Amino acid sequence: MTTRQQISVALDENFLSFVAKKRKDIPERLKELSILELYRRKEISSGKAAELLGMERFEFVRYASRLGIPFFDMSKEELERDLKAAKRIYERIK
Repeated sequence: MTTRQQISVALDENFLSFVAKKRKDIPERLKELSILELYRRKEISSGKAAELLGMERFEFVRYASRLGIPFFDMSKEELERDLKAAKRIYERIK
């Protein structure tokens, strides 16, 4: 069971105008932006982010990707190393 906490934060009205067009949308929009940023920083997983936003995991991954937050964030070298390892495993079990 999760508990909810309510906090108050003073934010500049000018800033809030960038967060959401309608005042009533600000709390959910701030929550969404915070979760996306935590995911982008790799502080939470795609599964946790999806759960917090009430989405399926792959729906979240697609949504984040459309916003420019990649699901795979590997260097070319990391990808090549992982592909070689996968090939070796495949060859052993084939």
